[in-house]
Amino acid sequence: MNKCWKFAAAGCSLFVALLGSRTSWADDPSAGEPGSWQKHEYSFAFLGFTSTYSCDGLADKIKLLLIAAGARHDVKSQAGACASGFGRADKFARADLTFYTLAPIGGDTPADVKRVDGRWRPVSFADRSPRELSTGDCELVEQFRNTLLPMFTTRNPDNHTTCIPHQNSGSVIDLRFESFTAVPRVPAPGAGPTRGSLR
Repeated sequence: MNKCWKFAAAGCSLFVALLGSRTSWADDPSAGEPGSWQKHEYSFAFLGFTSTYSCDGLADKIKLLLIAAGARHDVKSQAGACASGFGRADKFARADLTFYTLAPIGGDTPADVKRVDGRWRPVSFADRSPRELSTGDCELVEQFRNTLLPMFTTRNPDNHTTCIPHQNSGSVIDLRFESFTAVPRVPAPGAGPTRGSLR
């Protein structure tokens, strides 16, 4: 083997090593990439056969799902126009939503758009995950998946949720996906919590 060939082989090994490091960075769910906030406004009307919510209870549950899925923490979820009073179950429960989700910045994004550090984060919905979620919310999770989850930037969906109408027995909440979310801000050493910081 001459010197030239040895140099080429060394260069090839270096190239392969660099390529491998770039691939692992791209596949690393903690690796950051720029994103921008997208605003959504939606009137959510629950349509289910098994569980019944009050309008304020529905608003609280939807807010829980939105934040768990990666929405910005300033979600506004308010009881919609309902015939029943506060805290009373309503077959036509509604919630008015205003929330922001993070989307990766593409090449056609205007330069003046505010950029936010984002990353891919695994999300799992199941009985008691989040803690306030139960099997009785099965149909709500299904409707959330169909109507609100498409407003998020997600990948690798894995859904095995099964809801049996008019009964909780046999129903299963099992929805997993990766969501593009904002990287949590790390406070400076010795600094206390700031107003508006994520918890």
